[in-house]
Amino acid sequence: MAGKSSKTSKICTYERPDDLPYKIPEWSRENFRNYTFPTKEIPRLDVADPEVQKLILSEQPVVVKNTKLVNSALKWTLEYLEENIGSQKFAVYSSPDHKFMYFDEKKSTETNFQPHTKCHRMLFTEFVETLQNANVEKRRYYLQQALTEGVGKKIVDDFIKFNWAWVTEQQKRGGWGPLTSNLLLIGMEGNVTPAHYDEQQNFFTQIQGYKRCILFPPSQFQTLYPYQVSHPCDRQSQVDFDAPDFLKYPKFSQTKGYEAVVGPGEVLYIPMYW
Repeated sequence: MAGKSSKTSKICTYERPDDLPYKIPEWSRENFRNYTFPTKEIPRLDVADPEVQKLILSEQPVVVKNTKLVNSALKWTLEYLEENIGSQKFAVYSSPDHKFMYFDEKKSTETNFQPHTKCHRMLFTEFVETLQNANVEKRRYYLQQALTEGVGKKIVDDFIKFNWAWVTEQQKRGGWGPLTSNLLLIGMEGNVTPAHYDEQQNFFTQIQGYKRCILFPPSQFQTLYPYQVSHPCDRQSQVDFDAPDFLKYPKFSQTKGYEAVVGPGEVLYIPMYW
């Protein structure tokens, strides 16, 4: 399972690329949220290090530097996206607090489930304006959009220039299936995606800012108490990491995580079910 929070301080050394088209702000460890479980540092290695392939083939997480996977997108500021991403409406989620709990809309219609987040359809210009005027004490926002659906020509051109050869190489070596999705995620500072797992291999790449990612191996499923498959929040932990109820979820006290902060241009390999 993986939990993510946006623009947090670093747990290990981050080397800032020299060719970024914007200034990277400073950060500090004070931005971390404190949790009750210990974590170990996820290895951070250069793409040329043979250990990278060993970790990926053994389905162990690793932060990979210098893949050049998204170099053509490192110029994607909000201003650049606003000008070039297109005039379609995008999926934007809002939450009354920092937690963005996903839910399956099909399953939610079959129960009395009340989702924590709401989904809106917005033009990108509307999303940017909403971010700029948002009162984070009352509501936060988060955009999630497939890159292949109706985006502008310049974004498509940048997307085509991604280092797909490196991705294809990992697919062949791991015997993975075809690519299933490419998502653009834009969140506000302090947003948190509660712990969940995905049913496919995942290369998470940061373009701007920083994201703190905490991963848990599948062997810890029982300590994380995922929702039942029939629940709208399937694949996510029931435990409130900010205030865990150890009487209701006693095994959560045994949880141990792996963590890294991912910066611009870096790639975090998230194995399936982590």
